[in-house]
Amino acid sequence: MATENPHPGPLRVFVLGASLRAGSSNARLAALIAQMITDTGATADLATMREFDMPLYDGDAELAHGLPPGALVLRDRLELCDAFVICSPEYNASVPGVLKNAIDWVSRVRPQPFKTKHALLVSASPSMVGGNRGLWALRIPLEHLGTRVYPDMFSLAMAHEGFTEDGRLSDAGMQERLAETVRAFLGLVEADVRYVCLQRRWYEFLGDRTEAPVTQRAED
Repeated sequence: MATENPHPGPLRVFVLGASLRAGSSNARLAALIAQMITDTGATADLATMREFDMPLYDGDAELAHGLPPGALVLRDRLELCDAFVICSPEYNASVPGVLKNAIDWVSRVRPQPFKTKHALLVSASPSMVGGNRGLWALRIPLEHLGTRVYPDMFSLAMAHEGFTEDGRLSDAGMQERLAETVRAFLGLVEADVRYVCLQRRWYEFLGDRTEAPVTQRAED
């Protein structure tokens, strides 16, 4: 017997280009992924970090004034999506400060908007590793907050030479690999949000009991 679809309509995917620099390679990669998502029939909400201005996290400021408007807008965009994609540069082999700061601010919201959302992490960099080390660092705070980070990540090396004039990737093999990654990610998201029998079956660590504190943190 078919299970009633609790999420009618197309999938909604928030795509964030996590660089402040105008014309950044990660902004171009985010735009390409948003187009790929749209081509599948899903809805892509494309954004850049400049849309979410916020000061450095300060507990005293939060106590006195609450969350800044930029953090609340980012919270709203996350809450409206079924999944999100972050296209992140790599700074000194780790996460850009502006992105980590945004995650720290939004993590203060209750209920937690990152929890149980599916995420795909991608990067673009002029380096030979394409920013991949930064993505491994980015997984840590997101998974700690309960985000279901997709196992396969995509990194575009030599990104300053990586795009054609029409916004595709210069390397046809990389273009197809990115498209396959996006399609597979969306397939997982669709299975999770549309079929009740598959929901709440993701645990942070294999072998966790459902009553274990870490599982309660990730799923409650």
